[in-house]
Amino acid sequence: MTSHPLSTQIEIENIVATSAIEQELDVAQLGADLSGGTYDAEQFPGVICRLPMTSATMLLYRTGTITCTGANSIQDVEQGYQELFTQLRTLGVSVPDEPSISIENLVSSADLETSLDLNTLAIGLRIEEIEYEPEQFPGLVYRLEELSIVVLIFNSGKLIITGSKTEAKTHTAVERVKSRLSELGFLAESRR
Repeated sequence: MTSHPLSTQIEIENIVATSAIEQELDVAQLGADLSGGTYDAEQFPGVICRLPMTSATMLLYRTGTITCTGANSIQDVEQGYQELFTQLRTLGVSVPDEPSISIENLVSSADLETSLDLNTLAIGLRIEEIEYEPEQFPGLVYRLEELSIVVLIFNSGKLIITGSKTEAKTHTAVERVKSRLSELGFLAESRR
């Protein structure tokens, strides 16, 4: 993979993952029994379980679906599920030995370390790839359809990358954006 002379640091901000244990859950009871768990039907239709050993928050639904949010590493996602599944087993809930975990969305940020003129950039990019309405949202929405990823580009040069399911796809998206911005003359490449 070709990279620009200065590689861009990418930070994972949030990972959303899902798993399911194929059974109906008594969310009111689990809200009371799970360590770090709360259930308030008027506020949220499931159990919100904050785990002390990870940044992940686990959301348990009556259907047996369990969503992990707030993690900022794959390791935190795995640790969050492992900790929750251990608690569920202790409470007598049947959990498969190896439940599948699916990454649904990896939200990351990056900084191009240069300011950008989004009005000019909006003209340079193809209209079907972008949305730019500065009076409604301060960033340019750049859709990388072939990757199913959206990159929000801000005047400051900061990027928010969303829709990715892997770190590799996130890196590919950032490199594509950098390459396209270089083609359009927005990023100076130093060859010293």
